[in-house]
Order: sequence, then structure tokens, then C-alpha cells
Amino acid sequence: MIRTTIRIVAIAAALSAGSSLAYAKNPVVGGAPMYATKNIVENAVNSKDHTTLVAAVKAGGLVDTLEGKGPFTVFAPTNEAFNKLPPGTVQTLLKPENKAQLVKILTCHVVAGDEMASAIKKMTMGNGGEYDLKTVGGCTIKAMDKGGKITLTDEAGGIAHVTIADVKQSNGVIHVIDKVLLPKM
Repeated sequence: MIRTTIRIVAIAAALSAGSSLAYAKNPVVGGAPMYATKNIVENAVNSKDHTTLVAAVKAGGLVDTLEGKGPFTVFAPTNEAFNKLPPGTVQTLLKPENKAQLVKILTCHVVAGDEMASAIKKMTMGNGGEYDLKTVGGCTIKAMDKGGKITLTDEAGGIAHVTIADVKQSNGVIHVIDKVLLPKM
């Protein structure tokens, strides 16, 4: 009886560990599981926290690019991050006549390559505590490791925090951030 109970407990523990491993492989972002087998756009459209970003990517004509081979590292601002911009900013940027400015802002959130948080932290450690990430939009983002958390300083001096790191995609990785990164204007 005791052996059977121990065996059942061991099996339950193993199953529990296996299920938490599956969860780690498919983290939940914005209420939706993010699958490593799907590309950046396929996953982002399912996150209720990234509807503004998805609308901006569509308005900027960047869907095909972010569905492409990559790899890309995307620092993905949440809806709440977009809401921190001055009132009317998002609506103005989504207008067709402002597409160039929108694309500039969006591409300043994308780095070529597949930069996991551990790699970014390692880069900062080897460079005096900060590392300049060059974006595909021509911006420079300063990455820093602050107490085990990655912070990003944009060209306008704004600071974003990575709130969810290492959301693996078939064509790169997403790091969820709490502020929209802005280029020099």
C-alpha cells in the first residue's frame, strides 16, 4: 500500500513537472499561448495585450516582413504601453499619410537575429553594464541588466522594461515591453 502510494505520488510529480515544462515552452501572453512553431504575426494576433501593435504593424505594411524567415528579435509594446503616449498619438500614426513615421517607430523595436534575454544580459556584462542594440530601423537601443531584468533606453531617453522575456517564435523571439521605444525626432 505504501509503495503504491509512493509510486502514485512520484508519477503525479513527474506529470506535473512535464506539464510545467510544456507551459514554459508555450508561455501565455495576453491570455493566449504563444507557440514556438508559429511566426511573430501568427502569435501576436492572438494576444489581447498587443492589439494596438498588430494594428500598427498592419497599417505600416510590415506583416509580410514579420511573417518572413527572420530571425527577428521584437521588443513588443503592450496596449498599455501605447496608451502612455500623448492622447491622439496612436490614431495620428495609423493614418496613411504618417506611414513613414509609423514604420520608423515600429522598426526601432526590431533587431536582426534571435537575441534571447540571456544573450542580451551577457552582452551587457561584457560591455560595462550596457550594450547598444542596433535596430533594423536604424535606431540604437541601450540594453542594460538591472537586477536580473532587462531595461531598454530609446534614443529619446525613454526607458522600457522587459516584462516577459524569451517568447520563442518560428522566426525569432518576442520580448514584451511596457513602453513604446521612440527614435530621435
